[in-house]
Amino acid sequence: MSRIGKQPVAIPSGVEVELDGQTLTVKGKQGELTRTFHKLISIKQDGDAIIVERPDDSREAKSLHGLTRTLVNNMVIGVSEGYSKKLELVGVGYRASLKGKNLEMQLGFSHPVLVEPPAGITFEVPSPTEIVVKGASKEEVGQVAANVRAWRKPEPYKGKGIRYEGEYVRRKLGKAAKSE
Repeated sequence: MSRIGKQPVAIPSGVEVELDGQTLTVKGKQGELTRTFHKLISIKQDGDAIIVERPDDSREAKSLHGLTRTLVNNMVIGVSEGYSKKLELVGVGYRASLKGKNLEMQLGFSHPVLVEPPAGITFEVPSPTEIVVKGASKEEVGQVAANVRAWRKPEPYKGKGIRYEGEYVRRKLGKAAKSE
């Protein structure tokens, strides 16, 4: 039995859960998320908890059991609390600002980079070198943060670029170190 899959997902107050076959809709103060799950896994609502069960011990059912429970849990947490990812800009002249709801970044190109947030995602810029991506879907928040980071990944020689908060960038020695 899956250690993660057998745990019930608690539904906090203020969160509505609607189950229609294999489609689960979760509504909360942060928004609404809908996802259709694999037909092999059964999802039931029992009072203020959601229970995820598998029919047998087949390899496919085992692999989907814990995954489905985690996805349901992420949906519930997302609509009640929300998710956020922080990015840091490191480099001379690298800065970010908000233009309406869009994110505008100066990243050493001859032009500013404008990033439009998808539905359900918001940007915050607490300081010119910090970006916060917020939203209800953990998957979308991570993907948008990765897309923003892809504009200038941290390089190993000077460490310039966009990095996640707390990310360690392994530094390399340049040409001068070779002559020793």
